[in-house]
Formats: sequence, structure tokens, C-alpha cells
Amino acid sequence: MKNQWINFFSGNVKIIIQGKGVERFLNDCTRKGIHVWNVKKMGAEAYTCYVMLKDIKPLRSLMKHQDCRFRFLTRKGLPFLAMYSIKNSGIVVGLFLAFLAVFLLSNMVWDIEVKGAEPATEHKIMQELDKLGVKKGKFQFFLKDVESIQRYLTDTISEITWIGVVLNGTSYHFEVVEKNEPEKPEALSPRSLVASKKALISKIYVEKGQPLVQVNDYVKEGQVLVSGLIGREDNKKSIAAVGEVLGETWYLSQVDVPIKTTFTVLTGEVYQKHYLKLGSFKLPIWGFFEPEYAEKEEFEAERPFFFLKWKLPISYVGKTIHEQEVTERVYDEEEIVEKALEIGRQDLFANKLDEDAIIKGEKVLRTNKENGKVRIDIHFQVIESIVKIEPIIQGD
Repeated sequence: MKNQWINFFSGNVKIIIQGKGVERFLNDCTRKGIHVWNVKKMGAEAYTCYVMLKDIKPLRSLMKHQDCRFRFLTRKGLPFLAMYSIKNSGIVVGLFLAFLAVFLLSNMVWDIEVKGAEPATEHKIMQELDKLGVKKGKFQFFLKDVESIQRYLTDTISEITWIGVVLNGTSYHFEVVEKNEPEKPEALSPRSLVASKKALISKIYVEKGQPLVQVNDYVKEGQVLVSGLIGREDNKKSIAAVGEVLGETWYLSQVDVPIKTTFTVLTGEVYQKHYLKLGSFKLPIWGFFEPEYAEKEEFEAERPFFFLKWKLPISYVGKTIHEQEVTERVYDEEEIVEKALEIGRQDLFANKLDEDAIIKGEKVLRTNKENGKVRIDIHFQVIESIVKIEPIIQGD
């Protein structure tokens, strides 16, 4: 296999030698270091064989002292292919331009299809795609990757629950799942509404059931707020109590805030690197040096190339390197309190409150500095739903 490649790049010719003393001539070639192979006898005084292109000149010199002559039959290898290409440069250039045109056209956007969306929603999707540059005739190299487009559309368009994005050759396909109307409530079994925690009633709305408390009443955990038993004492009927009861509740949070903190920020310096990727090998085409950043953050995006509908094993990789720097910040007393309040709120909503709860009031009770941090006790007043479902068991 190695000799075949050497022969191809160096070039070789097939010759026919005719005349007297051909065997002696072939022996002289071997002694002179002229490589001859595939020698075949074609008649009484004729042989065919292959020789390297570089040995043709020594072969001619050697034949001057012989009684035989040779002529060329075939020519093979890269030198002859290059010579043919130069002579027929118009064809070669035409083929190259045709291939380049097909390649470029195969990496453009020619179709955008949206399925599963109402006309109004589809119009919004097309508007957002237009902002991203996803439109017919655009090169795919300069567009965001499929995951980024999917994430952007999901975050931007409130009418959709989910959208699938598929790039198939030169076409983008979008599969949309829109938000549906809420399902009809299912039949409820008899129940009462009781307090889930101690609170001061701030609002009560009863759709079904018998209210047993009113605004500004103080209730304890487990106390019945809205009873599912209605009617006179001698003719009680159990139903599913439905309503909303909001109460003022109280929470005590303890938050530690460091006086000094370090964090990483971007300086604004950016370095771009571009590669052609073949398998796991990356060939740099721009940005050959590594930036001298002490701290950095890298983002990499890969986009495959297509030829017609086939995905090529070659892809474009763009790498963006952002310079970072570590900054130290020292909080004053006012900033420490504000930071503690923010942390306290986040902790409440993460662990104890529903998202529709409202913080009515905040009060710092005590602060204490120790070991480079400040410990702060905070009292929160919250307006939230205090309803808990308690089934009514028949016979109670």
C-alpha cells in the first residue's frame, strides 16, 4: 500500500521495449538503480514494464548504448493528473465552482415549517425568528444553534408550553405545544377547610360551605375555618367546602452575611477562535494564539456542514473566550442589612412560602458581628393562604 501511494505521488509510466538485447537492457537498469517492475514478455523481442517518472531521463541515456527502443503506453500518478488539470483548467474550475455553489446552497436556510400552533402564535414565532436572523436565504454558519433557538422561543413566547426545533438539512422544523385551557374541576368529596398554621385572618371568601371565622380573628393550627357541614342541627348535610382564606403569619429568620465577598466579573475583553473540525481533530483557521487572561470563561458552538441533504463529517467550531477578573467587595452596614433581607426573602420563598404569598412587613431585630460576618435576626409579616383540606368522614 505504501509503494502504491509513493508511485501515485511520484508518477509512473508503462512502457514497451522492443528490439534485441532487451534482457540485457533490463539487467543494466537494475545495476544503475532504475526501478523496473511488472515486467511481462509480449513477444520474441518485446517486453512491457513500469518505471518511475523520475527514471525516464536515466533510462533514455542508458538506451543510447543498446540495440532496443521503447515507447510509452500509459501515464499514471499525480504529476500527470496535475498536467491534465492545467490543460483543462476550465473544466476543473467549473467543477470546483459547481461544488462550491452546491456546498453553500446546502448550508443555507430554504424552508421554515411550524406545526401545532394557531395562526396568531405562528405569526409571533416567525417574528421572533426574524429577530434571531432565522429566515430563508440565511447561512446556517451565522445562526444560533438549535438548543439556543429553542430556549429563546420558550422563554420569549408566553403562549407556548414547549417547542421542539429540528434542523434537517436546509429546513427548520418547529413542533409547538400551546398552553391549553384549564381542565374542568373534578368532583370533590365532602371536606372542611382548616387552618394550616396560627394566623390573623386578613381576607376570607367562601364559595361553598359555612364560614366559622371572620376578618381580624386569631386562629390556631387545625381550627375549622369553613365547615363542610351545612343545614340545621337536626338535618346536617356534608358538602365539599370551597373558598379562600388569607391570614397574616409570622416568621423569624436568621441570616449570616459576610462583610467581605469576592466574585468574578467579565472585563469586556473577548478573543475569538475559529476551527474546522474533522472527527475529534480541530484545525485552527483563525485565532491561533491563546489569550493571556489570568481568569477566563469559554463558550463553544459547533455547526455541521451539509452537502445537499447529507451531513458532512466536517463542522465549524467557534470558540469565544471572555476575560474575567476577581473583585473584592466590602459591604457597609446599610448594604449588609439589605443583603440580609434579600437572602431572608429568598429563603422564605424557597422553603416555607408559596409563590403567591406576599411579605407585608420586615423588621431587623438584632445584629451581631463575629468572624468576619454579621448575623442578623429578621422578623417577617406575611400574607398567605392558610387553608388545609380536612376530609369529612361520614358518621362524624
